[in-house]
Amino acid sequence: MLNYRESDIIEIIKEKGECSSKEVFESITTLVSYATLKRILTKLTAANLVETKGKGKGTKYLISSSYELIQPIDIELYYKKEIDEREIKGSFNFHLITNILNKYNIFTDTELGKLAYLQDNYVNNVSQLTETEYKKELERLSIDLSWKSSQIEGNTYSLLETERLLKKKETASGKTKDEAIMLLNHKDAIDFIVENPDYLTPISISKIQDIHCILIKELAIDKNLRKRRVGISGTNYRPLDNEFQITEALNSACELINNKRNIFEKALLAIVLISYIQPFIDGNKRTARIVSNAVLMNNNYCPISYRTVDSIDYKKAMLLFYEQNNISSFKEIFINQFEFAVKTYF
Repeated sequence: MLNYRESDIIEIIKEKGECSSKEVFESITTLVSYATLKRILTKLTAANLVETKGKGKGTKYLISSSYELIQPIDIELYYKKEIDEREIKGSFNFHLITNILNKYNIFTDTELGKLAYLQDNYVNNVSQLTETEYKKELERLSIDLSWKSSQIEGNTYSLLETERLLKKKETASGKTKDEAIMLLNHKDAIDFIVENPDYLTPISISKIQDIHCILIKELAIDKNLRKRRVGISGTNYRPLDNEFQITEALNSACELINNKRNIFEKALLAIVLISYIQPFIDGNKRTARIVSNAVLMNNNYCPISYRTVDSIDYKKAMLLFYEQNNISSFKEIFINQFEFAVKTYF
């Protein structure tokens, strides 16, 4: 989160538009030296919250075009307002994909440094495992991912019940057949991306549909891109309801992801954009989590189980992206869960 000085500076720049550091200094209400102010401006610029225009003494500061996307938001404070009280972006924002996400990095240098450090640890750890040991750890992660991904969607199997189902095909008493099928389909989808490591390189609509088909097998869910409206509980955000626009949005998302060089950015964009577009009647977030993990695994990066994330926190972070096109909370989940995966499984 921004501290009070940083917030004060952001508000001044938002109010003034383009302004010099001197103009910011003259307007700031908190006690701060000019040298400290310059350091804060440099920090905010590095975090992509502020942009500069001009050079030297003629440098002007203005709010970054990516500010809405990455500004820190107090998510608990945000959800103190009920659904109908929140001011939201109610409809799908094509501009987000074509004019914001394609121009800006969604991770700061500090965040990328942390992720790269964790990835180096993963590579080092895996290099010391035998093939059998690696497969055992990957199976453990697959079970956790199948369980958590299903739990987020309302599945009531416990982790232990999931393990018995996936290892021994023993269904849990008092649970529905569809719950067991959902979990088994997750394991099949993970096995598919392990056995076909280059399948989602590059990402395409047809390949996303293939993953979706595995995840909804034997469930009463339509396979193809949806042709009708779909509602999302807990929000007034309305996804696209036109098949041609859905195809256009998904194509744009695939192109964006394929053009990004950083693997972490590819993976994070895959999970949030597929969820945001909601291309299918059901199974969108499940598909997004598997596709995102395929991006990581296909590039020999550590996959993510999301085991310790609270399902409500996950949904709140995703809804924040839907309603405000703000990725800050979900990005924090992504980083924390990547760290958990590296330290827990391998």
